[in-house]
Amino acid sequence: MPEGGCHCGAVRFTVDPGSAPELIECNCSMCAKVGYLHLIVPAAAFALLHGEAMLTDYRFGTGAARHRFCSICGVKSFYVPRSHPDGISVNARCLDAPLDAPVRTFDGRNWEQARATL
Repeated sequence: MPEGGCHCGAVRFTVDPGSAPELIECNCSMCAKVGYLHLIVPAAAFALLHGEAMLTDYRFGTGAARHRFCSICGVKSFYVPRSHPDGISVNARCLDAPLDAPVRTFDGRNWEQARATL
């Protein structure tokens, strides 16, 4: 399974992207500012290897999404998305090796209207 983590290495994880992964590039206020590239998987396909104590949570808007940042380097390598509260969104840019998968865009700036496409 692919591994990844934050910049400083304090947070490390593995993820099973499945047989036909898809990456999502969102233009919402958060994703656009941090350059997040979503790989959304079921929670069972994700394992945090170490770093739970180093994670800081941030919630905004509805508070449904649980954004998790490394408290040392500030990188958000994964989080619990509003669109998939029982899943995990991994930042594909935080994987140790690039994932060969198609990328589609998502209009997160108009989340309510676009969420049915997720």
